[in-house]
Amino acid sequence: MFLFNWFFDVLSWLGLYYKNAKILFLGLDNAGKTTLLHMLKDASLSQHTPTSQPTKEELVMGNIRFNAYDLGGHVGVRRLWKEYSVGCDAVVYLVDAHDTERIKEAKDELDGLLASEELANVPFLILGNKIDLPDSLNEPEFREKLGLLTTTGKEPGASVEGLSRPIEVFMCSILRRTGYANGFRWLSNYLN
Repeated sequence: MFLFNWFFDVLSWLGLYYKNAKILFLGLDNAGKTTLLHMLKDASLSQHTPTSQPTKEELVMGNIRFNAYDLGGHVGVRRLWKEYSVGCDAVVYLVDAHDTERIKEAKDELDGLLASEELANVPFLILGNKIDLPDSLNEPEFREKLGLLTTTGKEPGASVEGLSRPIEVFMCSILRRTGYANGFRWLSNYLN
């Protein structure tokens, strides 16, 4: 067993071995999904038009190679979310922490995803984006508004009895390039 683990450690170190994953980037329109996807892909920061068609990008972060699906977030495309959830390994759910008028809508959509049978055991990384803007929700307010008072914990491998899946909140600013990297590090611990 030691030799087997050592072999994969060496392959990973050499960049020859990756975990593979299918990750959905979900959330309401204007939450930052497409911006984050492009930031992860080529470190570019630019303004994007609302996503009207699902897009897929293959990305590599650390030892994880994943197909990231940005499905859009306006009402008309949310019905597609269920179709793409089959075989999904993780969900990255983005919420605009500055747009407090739509936080209930974001919570309702998140609650629907968390109740979905297709996603029953899938880890959820919740990113509270746009914390660089004045009057954005702070983490305790954000957790309360989304009903996420009990989560897995930010330490690798942490778990909370009674939770059916790993789920954690990370506050971020894609514009300032802060916070989301910690979220992806956390998520990588739950991908096989």
